[in-house]
Amino acid sequence: MTLRRPRTKPPEERRDELMNAAQRLFLEQGVGPTSIEQITDGADVAKGTFYLHFASKDDVLLALRERFIREFLNGIKMAIARRPDQDWKGKLAAWAKAGIAGYLDAAALHDIVFHEYQPPSPKDHSDNVVIVYLAGLLEAGAAAGAWSVDDPRFTATFLFHGLHGVVHDALAKRKPVARSPLVAKLQQACFRAVGLRTVHYN
Repeated sequence: MTLRRPRTKPPEERRDELMNAAQRLFLEQGVGPTSIEQITDGADVAKGTFYLHFASKDDVLLALRERFIREFLNGIKMAIARRPDQDWKGKLAAWAKAGIAGYLDAAALHDIVFHEYQPPSPKDHSDNVVIVYLAGLLEAGAAAGAWSVDDPRFTATFLFHGLHGVVHDALAKRKPVARSPLVAKLQQACFRAVGLRTVHYN
């Protein structure tokens, strides 16, 4: 008989263990072939524990998507926080660099959580917090006189989907992605979008 771990862990920790097991299995063998029993075995919990936290594999995918977005945005926030308060060009450059790194470092997981699960209705799509954050950065920079942006939300949406598109295109070529040139090009595109002259940032 398989011994189970003591059932004394907080629910949040059990939930994370299920998510981690599911993520590992989804990356290894795909979502379709992965069973709930495999997920619970991977997390070393009873099958009934799964249903205390999730109703289905789709629920797990949604939770993994939310965690991906949260960690992606946290990486961007940390990169921007390392820039001096008034270094607005540096902050925008950091957004581009951290965004590319966050996508490339977890490209396989990104494809799973965004392509394997689709909300049943467009109403179920929550607002894109990465776009909201970038719009706030653009608005703050404009208020500080660092650049001119007529519509921060429009520009943020344009830049976010540009980031997504250029990384997707680079990965589709099935060659090792040269990050530095990709980052540099996206940074220059960001600068032009807010009316700044192009300058090089690391």
